[in-house]
Amino acid sequence: MGGDEKAVLVFEDRLYSQGELAALADGLAGTLARRGVGVGTRVALMSSNRPEFVIAVQAVWRLGAAVVLLSPAWKRGEVEHALEITKPTHAVGDHPVLADLMSMLHLDERVEPVEPGSGLFPSPDPESDAVLVFSSGTTGLPKAVRHTYASLAAAVGHWREALRLTSDDRIQIATPPSHILGLLNIVTALEVGARVRLHRRFDLDRLLHHIELDRITVEMAVAPIALALASHPKLESYDLSSLRFIMWGATPVTPSVAETVTRRTGVGWVPAYGASELPVIACNPLDGARLDTPGRPVPGVSARVVSLETGKPVGPGETGEIEVRADSLMAGYLPAEATAEAFHDGWYRTGDVGSLDAEGWLHLTDRSKEMIKVRAFQVAPAEIEAVLYGHPAVADCAVFGIPDAADGEAVVAAVRAARPVQAAELVALVGDTLASYKRPSRVEFVADIPRLPSGKVLRRVLKDRFLKERDGRTSDS
Repeated sequence: MGGDEKAVLVFEDRLYSQGELAALADGLAGTLARRGVGVGTRVALMSSNRPEFVIAVQAVWRLGAAVVLLSPAWKRGEVEHALEITKPTHAVGDHPVLADLMSMLHLDERVEPVEPGSGLFPSPDPESDAVLVFSSGTTGLPKAVRHTYASLAAAVGHWREALRLTSDDRIQIATPPSHILGLLNIVTALEVGARVRLHRRFDLDRLLHHIELDRITVEMAVAPIALALASHPKLESYDLSSLRFIMWGATPVTPSVAETVTRRTGVGWVPAYGASELPVIACNPLDGARLDTPGRPVPGVSARVVSLETGKPVGPGETGEIEVRADSLMAGYLPAEATAEAFHDGWYRTGDVGSLDAEGWLHLTDRSKEMIKVRAFQVAPAEIEAVLYGHPAVADCAVFGIPDAADGEAVVAAVRAARPVQAAELVALVGDTLASYKRPSRVEFVADIPRLPSGKVLRRVLKDRFLKERDGRTSDS
């Protein structure tokens, strides 16, 4: 990198300028084009945290193609399902699972940078797919969320304005950028010319060290990171004065944890709320943020609350399902037949239950969908149940989430056994088949699994029963 060029991407000791990233992306785009990637092509990308991830995404977009982001935490069966529903024709990455399933251009292969501007890349059709990310539904198998170039650009605009991000900002990313928030952070930061430090993996002390060393201005956190910060014995030894704020996302704020961090560091929190389907829904004001709400809908996003019984809009302060719409809304799901039930009169059904007060503040109380949110990951109970049913000792089972201080929620499996089996054996089965964050934290052996006549599992009954036996309280208390 030239001495007079500003670094916009940093990885370990390597610094990249906008010009260098552009030259490398142009070079990789040329390689992909020679392999047949073009407008409308889908390219699978399964990568660890590394600069080549960013370069690969930019290269695919140079060609007007769509990048299919696969989590590096996934096991073979999960990747096979993702490939089956998205049907990419090309693959790029560094993961052996993807390399086993498709002919993959490895990110370790040298890319020759191309003089910027020497490659002519036409602007993509705004309504064509730019990225496909994955979000599990209550059916249990992940669905691909389709974002067009237009919807992603709108989301980037919303995020930029919500965070008031400028070229003076510095952020860092330690979570896999295959999730919508990681991608959104990278794309938004690069668009405004902010500096991004990309970490190979999450390490709290390393993050704290780089806040001090790099003068990071915006830090992103989810519940486990917030809890780790609050309990860090040497938190005061780090100079965090460069931070404008810490963003809390993915799970509702735990006020006691947030307040402890602020008391020990002097840095305030800014809660925000989004979804893979509509990445930026609400955000607190940067000045005077509150911990009891994810904020107001950002400009450009409309939100309403509808009755869980009638589907009709309810008044301020009344509880119902939160529905949203915006230019940043997804184009739909794959498989396509899953799209219809996600919408209600043109509004996206978030599956979250809450209210909007008279001043427009959003309040979340529950989720109507049965997803379990472990850290920043959505976990579908049915997916874990399908694995457990594969064990001959499992006669019936149901998976549900319980509140967990570190992870937001923890996965619990209730099992009716046909013969004796160790809980550890069932936990290991899930861990060997699915990503580690889907592994049950515990297995409870029960005499029966409560169900409706239709066969639908009454997870709430199981959850209440479990919590009552554990500590004498129900999930509503």
